[in-house]
Amino acid sequence: MEYGIADILKLIGSLGLFLFGMKVMSDGLLKLAGSRMRTILATMTSNRFLGIATGFLITSVIQSSSATTLMVVSFSNASLLTLPEAISVIMGANIGTTITAWLITLLGFKVSMSSIALPLVGFGFLFTFSKKEQTKNWGEFIIGFAILFIGLQFLKEAMPNINENPQILEFLSRYTNAGFWSVLLFLFIGTLLTVIIQSSSATMALTLIMTAEGWIPFELAAAMVLGENIGTTITANLAAIVGNYQAKRTARAHLIFNVLGVVWMLLLFYPFLQMISWLAQQLGSPSPYLVAAAIPVAISLFHTVFNILNTFILVWFIKPIARLVEKMVPEKVLPEKAIEEPKYLDEKMLKYPETAIATLIKESKFLYKKAIFEIVAHALNIHRSDIKSGVKAKKIIQQSTENFKTDVRELYMRKVKTIYGEIIKYAAITQSTLDLTESQNERVMQIKLANRKMVEIIRDVLELGKNVSLYSESDNPHIKKVYDSFRKKVVKVLRVIYLFRTEKDRELYHQKLLILKKHTNKDIQKSNREINRLIRQDLITINMASSLVNDVDNLNDLIKLLIEVAEILYGDWKPLENEDKDHAATEPQAVA
Repeated sequence: MEYGIADILKLIGSLGLFLFGMKVMSDGLLKLAGSRMRTILATMTSNRFLGIATGFLITSVIQSSSATTLMVVSFSNASLLTLPEAISVIMGANIGTTITAWLITLLGFKVSMSSIALPLVGFGFLFTFSKKEQTKNWGEFIIGFAILFIGLQFLKEAMPNINENPQILEFLSRYTNAGFWSVLLFLFIGTLLTVIIQSSSATMALTLIMTAEGWIPFELAAAMVLGENIGTTITANLAAIVGNYQAKRTARAHLIFNVLGVVWMLLLFYPFLQMISWLAQQLGSPSPYLVAAAIPVAISLFHTVFNILNTFILVWFIKPIARLVEKMVPEKVLPEKAIEEPKYLDEKMLKYPETAIATLIKESKFLYKKAIFEIVAHALNIHRSDIKSGVKAKKIIQQSTENFKTDVRELYMRKVKTIYGEIIKYAAITQSTLDLTESQNERVMQIKLANRKMVEIIRDVLELGKNVSLYSESDNPHIKKVYDSFRKKVVKVLRVIYLFRTEKDRELYHQKLLILKKHTNKDIQKSNREINRLIRQDLITINMASSLVNDVDNLNDLIKLLIEVAEILYGDWKPLENEDKDHAATEPQAVA
C-alpha cells in the first residue's frame, strides 16, 4: 500500500487538530486561572525554589510551557521579574511541561478517549451558552481537551502502518544504525520539528506515536525529546526580538539552560537510558528495549527525570547564567531627545493587566525623577547634584546665588506635556480593554492621580519660581531671607524624596516624609505670622507682602504634592479615597 499525498495531508490535518485542541484547552485554562497565576508570578520573591515551584505550578495548570515562558518574557520586559527570578520560573516550567507527556501517554495510549471525546465536545459546548464567564471558560477547556484527544486519535490513524508500508522502515533504518551520530541526527530532527510546529507538546505526541508504531527505538525517541527541549526555546526568543534587553536576556537564559541540560545528558546518554529502563521496569512496565509498546511510558519517564535532574543541577548556577546572559545582551541606554517622548509605554505590554500597570508605573517614575525633579530644582535656582549630596540645606541655599532664569513653561512643554498625555491615554486603554480586578483598576486610578498631581506641581512651582528669581536679586534682605527659607524647605523635601526613592530602608524615609507633610499646616501659620510682622514693621512693601501670601500657599501645596506623588509611586499603595478617585478621573488645567 502506497502512502500518498492524500495521506500526508491527512497527517498534517490531524496534527493541526491536535494543536487546535491544545490551544483551545490552554486558552480556556488561562482565562480560568490566568489572573491568579499572573498575580503569583508578578509578586513572587527572589527565592529560586519558589520561582521553580511557581513555574511548575503555572505550566501544570495551563498545560503550555510556551505560554508560561512568553508570560515570563513579558513580565521581564516590564521589569516585574528580575533575571534570576525569570530563570528560576523557566526551570519550573520545564518540569511542568512533562505533565503533558504523561497526559498523552496515560490517556492517549492506555485509555481509549475516542469513545468519550465527541460527547465531551457536546457537553462543553452546552457550557458556552452560560451567561457566567467562568462557566463559558470551563466549556472552552472541556472542548479543547476533547479536541486534543480527537486529534491524537486521528494522528495515530494517519501514521503509516509499517506492515503495509515496509519502505518507511527501510528508509528510517538507514539513519538508525549509525550509533551516536543517529542520536545527534534525531536530536536535530526533534529540534527542527518543534521549531516548525511551535509546540513541544505536538512534537512529543508525534514522538510517542512513532515509538508506539515501532518506527524508532527508545534511544532515538529520547534524542528527539532532547531536541524538543532546545526547539521550545525558539518561541521565547522570537517573542523577545521586539522586547527590550531584559526580555532578550530572559529568552537567552532559557536557551542556555536547555542547551546545557542537553549537553550533560548527551555525555551520560546511554547509562542514563539504562537507568530509565530499570526504573520503568520497577514501576511495572516492560523494558523499552524489548517491547515497543512500553516506549511511550519510558519516554515520559525519561522526560520527567531529565528535567527534574537538570533543574536540580543548574539551580545552583542561576547567578552565573544570569551574569553570562548580561554579558551577551548588554543594557541598552535610552537616548535623550529634544522633545521628550514616552520611554517605556509599549502596546505589547497591554497584553496582561500586570505588565500594563507595571509599564505605567515605570513611565510615571521616570517622569517624576527626571523631569519634575529637574523643573522644581531649577525653578528655585538649585542644582540637583546639591540636593543629592550630603551638604546641609542651609549651606546649599547660601551658596546658590545664581539666577537660573528657568523657563518653566518651556520645560513643561518639552519634558512633561507629551508624556503626561500618553500616560493618561495608555491608562485609559488599560482600563477599557483589559479585564482588571477592582484592585488593579484602583491602582491605575492612582497612577493617573499621581500624574495629575505632577502637572499641579509644575503650576505651583511656576508661580513660586517667578518670585524666587525676582527677589533673589532684591536689595531688601528681609524678602530675600523669606524666599531663601522657602527654597531651604524644598531642598529638604526633595532630598528625603530622593533617599526614599533610592535607599533600601524606605520606611525610615517614608516616616520623615510624613513628618514633613504634617508640618506644612503649622508652617503656613508660622509664615503668616512672619509676613504680618514684616508688614507691621514696614520692612517689606505691599507688593512683596502680596507675593509672599500667595507663595506660602504655593510652597505648601508644592510640598504636599511632591510627597503624595512619591507615596503613590514608591510607597506601599492603598486604595484611593473617594475624593481622590474623583480628582483622578479629571484632567488638570494646562500649564501653558
